[in-house]
Amino acid sequence: MTVLVRHAAEGEGHGSILRSVVRLGMAAVLATALVVPVAAPAVAKAPPESFADLAERLLPAVVNVATTQTVTDRGPAMDMPQFPPGSPLEDLFKDFFERNGGNNRPQQPRRAQSLGSGFIVSPDGIVVTNNHVIADADEITVRLHDDAEFPAKLLGTDPKTDVAVLKIDTGGRALPFVKFGDSDGMRVGDWVVAIGNPFGLGGTVTAGIVSARGRDIGQGPYDDFIQTDASINRGNSGGPLFNLQGDVIGINTAIFSQSGGSIGIGFAISSKLATNVVTQLREFGRTRRGWLGVRIQQVTDEIAESLGLDKARGALVADVTADGPAKAAGIQSGDVILSFAGQEVSEMRELPRIVAETEVGKTVSVKVWRNGKPVEFSAKLGELEQAEQASLQKGKPEESAKPKGAEGRVDSLGLGLATLTPQLRAQYTIGEQIKGVVVTQVDEAGIASEKGLRPGDVIVEVAQNEVSAPEDVVRGVKAAAESGRKSVLLLIDRQGDLRFFALRIDKG
Repeated sequence: MTVLVRHAAEGEGHGSILRSVVRLGMAAVLATALVVPVAAPAVAKAPPESFADLAERLLPAVVNVATTQTVTDRGPAMDMPQFPPGSPLEDLFKDFFERNGGNNRPQQPRRAQSLGSGFIVSPDGIVVTNNHVIADADEITVRLHDDAEFPAKLLGTDPKTDVAVLKIDTGGRALPFVKFGDSDGMRVGDWVVAIGNPFGLGGTVTAGIVSARGRDIGQGPYDDFIQTDASINRGNSGGPLFNLQGDVIGINTAIFSQSGGSIGIGFAISSKLATNVVTQLREFGRTRRGWLGVRIQQVTDEIAESLGLDKARGALVADVTADGPAKAAGIQSGDVILSFAGQEVSEMRELPRIVAETEVGKTVSVKVWRNGKPVEFSAKLGELEQAEQASLQKGKPEESAKPKGAEGRVDSLGLGLATLTPQLRAQYTIGEQIKGVVVTQVDEAGIASEKGLRPGDVIVEVAQNEVSAPEDVVRGVKAAAESGRKSVLLLIDRQGDLRFFALRIDKG
């Protein structure tokens, strides 16, 4: 069964697919008249008798967003029918086929339309919606709740968070608007209200609860979605998700569905993530995200144990960009970032979002785990967009060929090793600047194979110590085992792409 995550969005013309919780209240009175207080009960809010007053207040600030774009289409393909040789129909159909161009007829441009939702965030006509609602649009029209229509100008868009900001000119008319609220204040089970334009039915109000927070659905590097069971369908994209105070705590953007209709699993971009993006798009016309200049990976239990960390937490630095802020601050490959600008990093995916939301040019403290103890650095952040334009971010390389032979072995890991030579560099396409020990064999039943190592990988470090010969790797693994470690940490260079692997040590 194929299950898809679809944009909760589009009308005709946009069908894109996304990849895809009581405290007791009592007091004990002692003989000495000492009162020992205990936490008061957390009382759940009762559902309102009606959402009518809330809907009446909020509906005028929610708009329909219609886009028009030009697409090209050849139409359905025509294949020449097959007839017996000499058949009189052969010439007839051949003539018809050639006159109409067959499969080689020119593309025909046509106008396609799509519908989405949005909401007004200032009385002068600033409208927030989804990027995928207005992507590739030639014309954007905003229809208000009273059916007044205005052409919209695109102020800025951010595909990474799927947020776009529009501006409409109403000739001085002050518009009703809504404001962003605190999505972090929402709890699982809280009531929410969604208003939008599902299937072109403008002004539709639905209600539900917060089903989960902080969802990562693989849409982008900064995923922070609120999951709700409020009915969200195609056309709801870009519409607001409100709390019961009437504040926007999310922007409806996607649904989890097999049919394209709501099954009670919808996702909204949290207002915590969207607020800063909207502010930057209004001010600069683009985002200006903080940039640290590191490539990171998840800290697994094995990696944490190999580094002496109490538990799997933080973000492991696999590589540091040359000339980047982290490099200048002294942060190194193998460090585990535990906190950034005073915010704890409990897992890897939190760090990119925290860094991105930090002001460009600001100097912040970065606490890392290095050599079994915490160390603190100060880093002055750069701008991610400038770094991307300057091509400072490394791309992923192609896989290399697989050679034969080995000069050394680590049986406990199932690895065959060799010292780097000009012949091996040519065989594996390994650059001259790369130092270490090349993997030439990986036992299919070994620990290394299980973790994804392959011939052509270069072991740069073992237990954070540099290696240059197979015997260095053997000694490093042996030392880790003798010290009581259950795993050994290897830094692997895969054609310029650095990554840590924690391999369980087989002592049997």
